[in-house]
Amino acid sequence: MFVYNPISGGRRLIPVVPIIERFTNRDLYDFEIVSTDHKGHSTELARQYAAKNYDAVIAVGGDGTVNEVGCGLIGTDTALGIIPCGSGNGLARHLGIPIDPYKAVKWLNKSRFTEIDYGMMENQPFFCTCGVGFDAKVSDAFSKSSSRGILTYLESIMKEIATYHNETYKLSFDNSSETFEAFFITCANADQWGNNAYIAPTASLQDGLLDVIAAHPFTVIDAPLIAFQLFNRLIDKNPKVDVRKCSRVTITRDSEGPAHFDGEPVMMGKVIHIELVSGGLKVLIPDKHHGI
Repeated sequence: MFVYNPISGGRRLIPVVPIIERFTNRDLYDFEIVSTDHKGHSTELARQYAAKNYDAVIAVGGDGTVNEVGCGLIGTDTALGIIPCGSGNGLARHLGIPIDPYKAVKWLNKSRFTEIDYGMMENQPFFCTCGVGFDAKVSDAFSKSSSRGILTYLESIMKEIATYHNETYKLSFDNSSETFEAFFITCANADQWGNNAYIAPTASLQDGLLDVIAAHPFTVIDAPLIAFQLFNRLIDKNPKVDVRKCSRVTITRDSEGPAHFDGEPVMMGKVIHIELVSGGLKVLIPDKHHGI
């Protein structure tokens, strides 16, 4: 079953449905396509199809659609597949799925099953990243924009950075704790936020660990190097960035405020519990892709 979000990100003008109908191998798959019409609908549909023992539910949309479908498939024998049609496409990129919808359908015809880890932020599953701080503020601003796509996201960054203030966070791990003044705190299951911005270059979807990234306050002079490192898998080498690997972490901050899971904004309290669940989500990946 293909679950299609018709209003996802920057790919909404591409005729995705005809591509699926024409190029999905009907000798391999019996399939249908259904469109979503409200927030949370993808999760409802995924649960229905998993209960009917479908082999796979393919999320046709952005990171929000992927998260919703994945939430409905956790702990089932039904696999998550992705035809990326969003702005960031973080999980698709980590899994080696082509961003072009035509190529993504072609890989689907040569895919295989595997299992990946997922994270829990309080009671909310996430598959790529969650966090607090500046990226959460940008996610909140982006969600309120009238348009989508990478240009709108960059516009949200420029608006928020002018008034943003760093915060102090206490990070409590299994046997230790640290306090940081930070620009943001990101907990990563996958290696990137999306758009090939590699916030956690060494993250694996199958190691049973989160990469917790604390970005210390930096100046305008630091920004070009940080941007270069972010898009070249080098951000963990920056002296203003600390990385810890763990299975669970508790973030304590001075006040409640925005957080995000897979780029979706949510308001949360002063104390946020985050943990990694090993395995638990079956996914489809390109047959020749390794090292996830």
